[in-house]
Amino acid sequence: MTDFALPGELIHALMPEITLVVGTLILLLVSAWGGEHSSPTRLTTRFALGIVAVTAGAVILAWLRGDGGTSDGRLAGDGFRYAVDLVLLLGTAGTLALLDTEQARTRAYQAEVPVLMLLALCGMMLLTAARDLMFLFIGFELMSIAVYVLAGSNRSSARSAEASLKYFLLGAFSSGFMLYGIALLYGAAGDTRLASIGATAVGPLYLVGVALLLTGLAFKVAAVPFHLWTPDVYDGAPAPVTAFMAACVKTAAFALLLRIMTEALGPAIDTWHPVLWWLAAATMVVGNIVALAQSNLKRMLAYSSIAHAGYLMVAVLAYSADAAAAMVFYLLVYTLATLGTFAVLGIVSEGRESATTIGDLAGLWHVRPGLAVVLAVCLLAFLGFPIAGGAGFFAKWYVLQAALSSSTPLNVLVVVLVLASVVSAGYYLTAIASMFNQPRSSNAMMPVPTPIFSGVVMVVSVVALLVLGVYPTPASRLAAAGALGASPLRTVAAPQPAATAASRSQSTLPEQ
Repeated sequence: MTDFALPGELIHALMPEITLVVGTLILLLVSAWGGEHSSPTRLTTRFALGIVAVTAGAVILAWLRGDGGTSDGRLAGDGFRYAVDLVLLLGTAGTLALLDTEQARTRAYQAEVPVLMLLALCGMMLLTAARDLMFLFIGFELMSIAVYVLAGSNRSSARSAEASLKYFLLGAFSSGFMLYGIALLYGAAGDTRLASIGATAVGPLYLVGVALLLTGLAFKVAAVPFHLWTPDVYDGAPAPVTAFMAACVKTAAFALLLRIMTEALGPAIDTWHPVLWWLAAATMVVGNIVALAQSNLKRMLAYSSIAHAGYLMVAVLAYSADAAAAMVFYLLVYTLATLGTFAVLGIVSEGRESATTIGDLAGLWHVRPGLAVVLAVCLLAFLGFPIAGGAGFFAKWYVLQAALSSSTPLNVLVVVLVLASVVSAGYYLTAIASMFNQPRSSNAMMPVPTPIFSGVVMVVSVVALLVLGVYPTPASRLAAAGALGASPLRTVAAPQPAATAASRSQSTLPEQ
């Protein structure tokens, strides 16, 4: 093995990301030549959808060819990287479709908005491939800076500008923690590669670096008590951007968290495992309880997103190949449900600046039954309700199964997860009951006709959720391949008896 990857090898390993970057830069030139006053936002949005499709093809080709990472171990070429990339591309395509619909109705966005989404996607894809702290930080900042701007992309909205400023200030603060943690880990290991850091003997410098790095990551995944930015930013940001943050940013952040825990922080598992246990429990409890008091739908979904971060942290704590596969499946389902939910909210809100509340959903079934059904399926998927909630049930079931089979006792945390899910029924079912059981107000406005792109997003999301809720095998196999292919996750696990480790390393998600 060489100390550094050769340029040709590096280009080969990053071919999907290079494809995306080249397409994004061309799109940036197109948007600049169009001029600010012509605002060809819908044109650039549709070109961006084409770039996402081409990038997805590059990812699938790289996965089928079995392209490895770099010989110096700084970039991964495993199935986990490519499976998460496909989830990110799905989420980005959905949010671009929602942006096209929003722009047709409000004319509030400039042509650089889809470009910024693609730049953020570049950072996310780099995060899924990073096995080096330098690549990690570059991808993290590329994603974060683009999303800071996206949160304030509606220039006519004071709430959007406020959301952007809050996100930037708190995000910059968390980046400082992460960068300082990276510096300390480098000082402890003498290398920035995750594998080298994972081989480091535990010491004071290492432990402080771990604590600071986890603080920065906890902010990005919106774990309690680092969650306070989430409701304000989700509420103030434009609906397509909120969907982008809820689906894609969370997916990338958890993929990064899992890889770091698995490859770099193994020696400190006795230190970080109890801390992450309490963070997961607090995140599930606080997110769901506070969501009960929300009438603003975007703030309710923000606290719901916080609760889902707690559920995903249980998968990280399970620390096994099955847990990694469960996480990939969960992120896929969460992305589909998020896209379907925000597609409906975009139509119900009718482009209003004021917040959309649960009361605005009253009697939706009587005037637009299709929208009511789509939103009900998506909310039930968040809840984890079987059949009607589609694949949401299996998403939580796989996480619970991984936690119960973990070598580290997580039984109490499993009970917390189940009880927190029961609490979440209070606000999900309230919204559903409002649509189906409440009368429609006489002065309520009729929701606008469903635009084509929003309709496609809703149909794809609901059909995928319902089909996977009956027959999850294709997606569970994709998740298992993503976790077990050529990934270090196949052999790295928490301390456990040798026989148990050998049997678990060959397991996959159960087929239905």
